[in-house]
Amino acid sequence: MKKLLFSLFLLSTIIADAQVLRTATPAEAGMSAERLNRIDTVVQQYIDKGYVNGVTAMIIRDGKIVYNKAFGYDDITKKTVEKTDNIFRIASQTKAITSLAVMMLYEEGKFLLDDPISAYIPEFAHPRVLKTFNLKDTTYTSEPASREITIRDLLTHTSGLGYAQIGSPQAVAVYGKAGIVAGVGLNNLLLGDKIKILGGLPLMHNPGEKWTYGLNTDVLGYLVEVLSGKPLDQFLKERIFDPLGMKDTYFYLPKEKQSRLATLYTEDQKTHKISKMPSTIELQGQTFYTNYPESKGTYFSGGGGLSSTMYDYAIFLQMMLNGGTYNNVRILSRNTVRIMTLNQTGDLSTGWNTKDNFGLGFSVVNDKSSGATPAPTGVFGWGGMFSTTYWADPKEKIIGLIYKNIWPTSHGELNDKYKVLVYQAIND
Repeated sequence: MKKLLFSLFLLSTIIADAQVLRTATPAEAGMSAERLNRIDTVVQQYIDKGYVNGVTAMIIRDGKIVYNKAFGYDDITKKTVEKTDNIFRIASQTKAITSLAVMMLYEEGKFLLDDPISAYIPEFAHPRVLKTFNLKDTTYTSEPASREITIRDLLTHTSGLGYAQIGSPQAVAVYGKAGIVAGVGLNNLLLGDKIKILGGLPLMHNPGEKWTYGLNTDVLGYLVEVLSGKPLDQFLKERIFDPLGMKDTYFYLPKEKQSRLATLYTEDQKTHKISKMPSTIELQGQTFYTNYPESKGTYFSGGGGLSSTMYDYAIFLQMMLNGGTYNNVRILSRNTVRIMTLNQTGDLSTGWNTKDNFGLGFSVVNDKSSGATPAPTGVFGWGGMFSTTYWADPKEKIIGLIYKNIWPTSHGELNDKYKVLVYQAIND
C-alpha cells in the first residue's frame, strides 16, 4: 500500500511539474544548443546595423525554457542593457487574454457565442453599415446591417468594427469625429463611455462578411465588466493573473515596477534611423502618451492596454497548451481551449502576411498558410503594435516569443526569421 501511495504521489508530482515552466538544457527538450546560437547571430546583426535598440527572446518546449536571452540596449544613450525581465508594452497581445476572460464567463453560462452583443450592451442594437463615405469632408451615409453583431463576431474580428487612429481612412474619420480612440496611450477616460458611443456608429461592413481588425476586443473587455460587475483590470487580476502567477502583467504599472518598463523607440520613416519616442505624439489628431503604463490610468483597453514580461506571457500560453491548466489551477476546460484555437472564420483569412484564419482571440495556421513558415497547421498566436510577437504550437509543444518596443519599424521581418530559427533548432 505504501509503495502504491508513493507511486501515486510521484506520478502526481511529475504531472504537476510538467504543467509548470522550468529551465532546462536544449537537449532535454529535443533541441540543438548549437543551432539555437544562430538566433544570437541574426539578432545581433539587427542591433549592430541600428535597426533596433534591443531584443529579448524566449523559447519553451514541452514546458522547458531552453532559450531566454536579451540583446542590445534598453536605452542606447544611457547604455542601459536590455534584460529578459523587462516589462514591455504588449499592446494587441492583450486581445488573447481578454478573449480568455470572455470564455471563462462563457463557461459559467453567462452567454452563448452566437448571442447578439446588444443583449448585454444595448447600444449595439439595430446596427447600421457605412453606405457612402466622402473622404474630403468625412461625411457619410449608412443603411441597416444585415444582422446583429454576435459575441463570436467580436472574438473573430468579423463584426464590421474598424480601428480608431490606426484603421482604414473611413474608420479613422468616423470614429475620430465621435471621439473614439484605439484604447492605448490615454489619460482619464472610461472604457464603458467610449464603447457605448461606438455602439451607435456605422459598421465598416455587414457582420460576418469580412475579417477586419478593429475594436472588437475592447467591446469584449466592456462585456467582461458588464457580466462580472467588476472593472476589467480587477477581473483579470483576480481570475487570471493571480491564479497563474503572472506577477508582472498590468494595465498601469505599480511605482515599484516602473523602472523595468522597456524604453519605447521609433524609426524615422525617411532616414530609417531609430531614436527614443517622445513622451507625447499626435496620432490622427489625438494626443498619444507613450509612457502610459506609468500613469494612473482609468481606461482598461481589452484590445491593447496591457504591459507584461516574456515569462508572464509564456505562463499564459503554457496554460493554453496544457489544455487550460497551469500549476494545478484550471482556468479553462480543454474543450474550450480547443474551440478558441480552431479556425472560426471559414474561408476568411486575416489577409496580412499570411493567409491564416482566426480562432477566438488568436490567428490560427491552416493547411494552406502552413507553407509560409515552418509552423505547422494548428499553431496559434498574434503580436503587438510595438513589435512584440508570440506563437504556441500544440504539435511540437513549442512556445516562441520575441519582444522589442519600437514603433513604427521597417524591419518586422526579424519576427519571421526568428520563427525559422526556432524550428530549425528542433533536433529530435
